[in-house]
Amino acid sequence: MPLQEPLHVVFLAGEDGRYGEPLWDYLRMNRGIHVEVRHTAHLPANLDDYKVLLLLDPASLPAAEQERVTAYVRRGGGCLGLVCSSTEPLPPLFGAQVGPPGPHTELFLSFTDPNHPISRRLPSTLYLHDRFQPLEPNADGQPILNTAWRFQEVPLALLRDEGKGRVCCTTLQAYNEPFVQQFIYRAVRHLAGLEEPAPLGVAVLGYSKAVGYLHGLAVQEVPGLELRVACDLNPERLEQAQRDFPGVRVCETAQELGGYPDVDLVIIATPPNNHADLAIQFLRREKHVMCEKPMCLTQEEAEAMIQTADEYGRVLSCYQNRRWDVDYLAVRQALREGLIGEPFYLETFVGDYSHPCKYWHSHCPISGGTLYDWGAHYVDWILNLFPGPTASITGTFHKRVWHDVTNADQVRIQIRFADGREAEFLHSDVAALRKPKWYVLGTEGAIVGQWNEITLREPDPVTYMREVQMPVTETVPLLTLRRRHSSGGMTTQQLPLPRPRQHSYYLNLADHLLTGEPLAVSAHSAARVVAVLETATRSARRGGVAEVLHV
Repeated sequence: MPLQEPLHVVFLAGEDGRYGEPLWDYLRMNRGIHVEVRHTAHLPANLDDYKVLLLLDPASLPAAEQERVTAYVRRGGGCLGLVCSSTEPLPPLFGAQVGPPGPHTELFLSFTDPNHPISRRLPSTLYLHDRFQPLEPNADGQPILNTAWRFQEVPLALLRDEGKGRVCCTTLQAYNEPFVQQFIYRAVRHLAGLEEPAPLGVAVLGYSKAVGYLHGLAVQEVPGLELRVACDLNPERLEQAQRDFPGVRVCETAQELGGYPDVDLVIIATPPNNHADLAIQFLRREKHVMCEKPMCLTQEEAEAMIQTADEYGRVLSCYQNRRWDVDYLAVRQALREGLIGEPFYLETFVGDYSHPCKYWHSHCPISGGTLYDWGAHYVDWILNLFPGPTASITGTFHKRVWHDVTNADQVRIQIRFADGREAEFLHSDVAALRKPKWYVLGTEGAIVGQWNEITLREPDPVTYMREVQMPVTETVPLLTLRRRHSSGGMTTQQLPLPRPRQHSYYLNLADHLLTGEPLAVSAHSAARVVAVLETATRSARRGGVAEVLHV
C-alpha cells in the first residue's frame, strides 16, 4: 500500500560522490522516499529531521561527526554505511571492521535469513560481479548477506542495534546492479523501522485452467500476496478453482467481487473488449487492478483507465510478463552494452502455417484482432528496446486462407521512430517457413534469433515411443551476434542468456504495492502499446496508409 509519510533520508556522498549516483537515482525512483544528497564531509545540523543516514565511506567522517551519528542512532535513528574499498577502521558504531579489498570477481551471494524483511522476494542466492571485501563482525554484529569465499562463509553486510536505533554496513559496491539497489533500499526501510503491510488479498476475475490457474499459482507462490477469491460466470470453472486452490472463495459477478473488503488487487483475465469497463469499475471500488495483455483496445479506453487510477490513488498495471523472457533480456543487455554499436533496425516474427483456434482469441470484435494477440508482447519489446517517441505507424492485413474466423491470417506493423530508427512486427498463421524471431541491425554488428524446435520423446507401452512437439513460442531461440573485427574480418558469438526467475512480474508488483519500489510495467507503458496496436489497425483498414503517431 502507498506509504503515508515520506521517508526522509540524507545521503552523505562526499565531495566526489559520483560513484554513488546510480544508487541515489534509484532510491529517488521509489515511492514515498525523499533523498537529500550532500557532497560534503559534514552532515546537516539537525539529524533528527531524517529517518536514515546513508554514509559513503563512513570511516572518512571526522571524529566529531562520528560522535553525532552515534548519538543520533542511540536516540532511535537509522544509519547505513557503504564501504567503497576503504581500509580505514570503521567507527565502533558499525560493530565490524573491514578486511583488505580483494579482486573484482563473480561472487556467490546468499542471505542468512531468506525470510528477513530485507530479503523478502529477493533471490535467496545469486551470482554478482563485484569487488570482494570482507566484513569482520564483532560479537553483536548480525551477518545478513554472505559470500562463499575459499570454503568459508564471509559476511558482506551486517545489522546491529545501538540504543533505540539500528545500523547496517555493507561492502557491496556494484551500485548500478538492480539487486544491490533493491538490497540497499530494503535496508533503508528496515533501519527506518518500516514494516511491510499485511499480505494483500488477490482475486482472479475470469478463471480458466489455462490462464486463471497460472495467475492463481503465481499469487500463491509470491510472499505478500494471497489468493482469496475466484470470479467467473461459469459454475464449472468456479468448481475447478476450488479444486485447484482449496479454501478460495468464489463468486459469479464483478459487482459481488467488488464488495469483498479483503480483496486489495483484482486480476482481470477476461477477454480484452471488457478490460476497460471492468478495470474502471474496480478502481472506483478502490481496488488495485492488473489486466491481462493487452490492457485494453483503444487509446481512449487507456486514458480513462489511467485517469481513474490516478483519481482514486490505485495502482493499474498490465501483465506484460514476457519482459522477463530470457531471449528478450539477452538482446536488451547486448544493446545496452553496445555490442552491435547503435541499433537502428529491428524485425520480429511469430507464427507458422496452422489453423487459428476456435475461441474468442480468433474473433476480432472480442480480441481486437490478430495484432492484439502476440502483438501486445512484441510491440512492448520493441518500444522498450527502441526508447524514444514514435513518428508513424503502418499496418497491413491479409485474409486469404482461414475464412471461418474473423481475425486476419497475417498482420504486419511497421514503426518509424522520431530519431529515424525502424522496427517491424509480423504475425502470420500462413507462414509455411518461419522467419527468425529476432533480427537486429546496428552500426557495428547484428543479432539474429532463430526459432528452436524441440521434440520431447516419452515411452509408450503400445507404440514404444511418443513424440510431443513443444510450442516454439515457449522455447528459447538461438541468439547469434555477428560484428566486424578491427582486423577487417567478422566475428560470431552466441549471446549468453540470463538466469530465469519464476513469477518475476508478480514479484515486482508485490514489491511496488508493499514497499513502494518502482513498478516495471506502468499503465502508461502499457497504454503506449495499445496506441501502436490501435493505430496499426486503423492503418491496415485504410489499405496500409502510414498514420502519424507520437507516443
